[in-house]
Amino acid sequence: MRGIIRRAVPQADEIISYKIPTYKLHGRPVLYFAAWTEHFSLYPSTARLAAAFKDELAPHLVSKGTLRFALDKPVPVKLIEQVAKFRAKEEAEHARAKAPAAKTRR
Repeated sequence: MRGIIRRAVPQADEIISYKIPTYKLHGRPVLYFAAWTEHFSLYPSTARLAAAFKDELAPHLVSKGTLRFALDKPVPVKLIEQVAKFRAKEEAEHARAKAPAAKTRR
């Protein structure tokens, strides 16, 4: 997981938050991931992300901001790369929207 996310979003800061690996851009989390007994998860899944990847996520469990992937299935590398890039783009848009507008001279 770490390698997939690092390749997809190399500019992200890699930290531990909530005791799990976290990737941040512009000071905001892009993705977290964790392994569990029967699955591994990516967080957060936004409504836009779920809609954009509806077909690709259909075989996986999507619930309350979490993408769950079964451990007994192959890791969906391409999908995880796409999700990481999508989340990075969402966070970049958020950062641009929050940035103060440039003042113009009159």
